[in-house]
Amino acid sequence: MKYSLADRSSLVKKLAAEIGFDECGIAKAMPLDEDAKRLENWLKKGFQGEMSYMNNHFDLRVDPTKLVPGAKSVITLLFNYFPTAFQEKDAPKIAKYAYGKDYHLIIRDKLKYFLAEISKALGEIEGRGFVDSAPVLERSWAKKAGLGWIGKNSNLIHPKKGSFFFIADLILDLKIEADGPIKDYCGTCTKCIDACPTNAILIDKTIEANKCISYFTIELKSNQFPQGLEKQSENWVFGCDICQDVCPWNRFSTQTSHKELEPFEEVIHFNIKNWMELNEDEFNIIFKDSPLKRSKFEGIKRNLRLFQS
Repeated sequence: MKYSLADRSSLVKKLAAEIGFDECGIAKAMPLDEDAKRLENWLKKGFQGEMSYMNNHFDLRVDPTKLVPGAKSVITLLFNYFPTAFQEKDAPKIAKYAYGKDYHLIIRDKLKYFLAEISKALGEIEGRGFVDSAPVLERSWAKKAGLGWIGKNSNLIHPKKGSFFFIADLILDLKIEADGPIKDYCGTCTKCIDACPTNAILIDKTIEANKCISYFTIELKSNQFPQGLEKQSENWVFGCDICQDVCPWNRFSTQTSHKELEPFEEVIHFNIKNWMELNEDEFNIIFKDSPLKRSKFEGIKRNLRLFQS
């Protein structure tokens, strides 16, 4: 059966929904020239801090054909992680995306299955799936695919569902009818900028990552935090959600239906005493499949000391 470009789009979106993705949009694969200039400028200013990997594979980040030869389409998928339960008051704060199982483990398998199902329906194709594990500018592709706009806090904002989503991409050498971008509805709102305690958010939708609490608590490897951070960290020990929590568009966020993201009981109920009494073996067992393992036991303990200062 021969499918039109529109038919291919409908089929792809139907499959995405059946597999469990919350939103699906499609963009034409092309070099991201404007994003390349912004990324180059961002790197030159040193906003990446110790994240030296951001300097690598620049050409791969901005040209999908470098990742998939002959790439014609980029399918972007959203996976809602807004939690079904929240941490208890006064607990060391953990970013909501890390409440449950590591999303890489969940979404990677779904992408493989998704690619296989598209191939089964439309014939042999070449493609690769990406979920924050390769040099792909996910938010840029999501914007091009009409799944939202980039907010001042640099997050993708969906007009009906907010910003608490994981973003994944499938780059294919298959031509599919593309969706168009939508309007930016941030307007004159500066709530995220005003709320950031470390002034990491600039008015031009640029994040000085080397000032961000998420950077300090996850990416920074040094045992020494910048002076005064203990007064600004607001008790975050892994990541930070402040700029999302204050965003008016997140009043539309709904609890995830993905059982795989059910919050760990320890994340919800541990207080500072529970965390401080935790030993490394216990940490590795409890959080074996958690994003928290990115900071490792030593990193979490370091952040907890900041929490207590």
